[in-house]
Amino acid sequence: MTVPSSARAGRRLAALPVPSSPRAVALLPRIAAAIDGDGDALLPVPAGDERETARLTGALPPGSPVGGGVAMVVATSGTTGTPKGALLTGSALAAGARATHSRLGGPGTWLLPLPPHHIAGMQVLVRSVVAGTEPVIVDVARGFRPEALVDAARRMPAGRAYTSLVPTQLVKALDDPAATDALRGFDAILVGGAATPATLCEHAADAGLTLVRTYGMSETCGGCVYDGVPLDGVRVRLEPVPGQEGTGRVLLGGPVLAAGYLDAPDHPAFADPGWFRTDDAGTVDDGVLTITGRLDEAITSGGLTVVPQVVEAVLNRVPGVRECAVVGLPDDRLGERVVVAVVSGAGPAPTLESLRSAVADRLGAKAAPRAMFIVDELPLRGPGKVDRRTLRARLEGG
Repeated sequence: MTVPSSARAGRRLAALPVPSSPRAVALLPRIAAAIDGDGDALLPVPAGDERETARLTGALPPGSPVGGGVAMVVATSGTTGTPKGALLTGSALAAGARATHSRLGGPGTWLLPLPPHHIAGMQVLVRSVVAGTEPVIVDVARGFRPEALVDAARRMPAGRAYTSLVPTQLVKALDDPAATDALRGFDAILVGGAATPATLCEHAADAGLTLVRTYGMSETCGGCVYDGVPLDGVRVRLEPVPGQEGTGRVLLGGPVLAAGYLDAPDHPAFADPGWFRTDDAGTVDDGVLTITGRLDEAITSGGLTVVPQVVEAVLNRVPGVRECAVVGLPDDRLGERVVVAVVSGAGPAPTLESLRSAVADRLGAKAAPRAMFIVDELPLRGPGKVDRRTLRARLEGG
């Protein structure tokens, strides 16, 4: 799927400032034109954020030639912090939108409470274009507020209604009775952008919400696996990983796949034609994909490989844990020691002993955190992923 440099002709890249407010509706005609192959290929950047716009356009300069079929170049930094530009064709974006509507039960009206310059938010706009509907947009320029979601939900027209959240937003919404009640009116609530704890899914189900867990990335036009099952046309396979028995590296293929990277045409992630090689580890059981963690975030502690997401899945069930993130800190004896940052919930805060006991019972003592840090919130990158690099630096400094 890599686009050779000789084929990048016919269209050029243009920055598209995208506001995180209802004003983004005005961009729908331009997005529709890009999908149809008219005009420039679009680079979504956050309107009003000059520093982030400069970072993105510095790495992905407007005016750069792109392939004739490319509709959009979406910046993705992964865990490196260096932006890469995923080349998304109009056909790939439309395929993702149509497959989503097919899975959910048909086109409908979307409520957008995500920053739309990221792929998850932009795909809500794309789905609206493909469905011929106008989205209702929550103003998140100054962050997500449950009361704003409630106000926006009241403006939703009759008919099928969908929205898309990241886990941290869902946590806040479930803490607000009015927001929880508003979400009950949606036919599907997509939740993705980061791992969604099982306890959070259970809480939402108990509240009567219809959640759909999504997995995907900018390189697949956003979510392409729903509740572990690939969307129509999407393919999943696992590649063996040395030292990770029972799991494998996840590879994704199908019509939603990006045509490579603008600035790295020979990137190894696209070396296998028709496939994107992710950094995620997972298992497939009866056709259902389960993501177990990121291979590039694994902690090596005393010779043992610890996958943070696996430990977090245990810790999220400990009373008093609202959210948590596991990282490794340098250790002279172990190489890295496992530590956890916890956002505490209602009631007494958890103790290190309670966390260690829970992990030791399920995963063994070597995977148990050796230190606990209570924090007000977890640093995020993009719309909802934990920024482990920033968190690690804060904990080392603290």
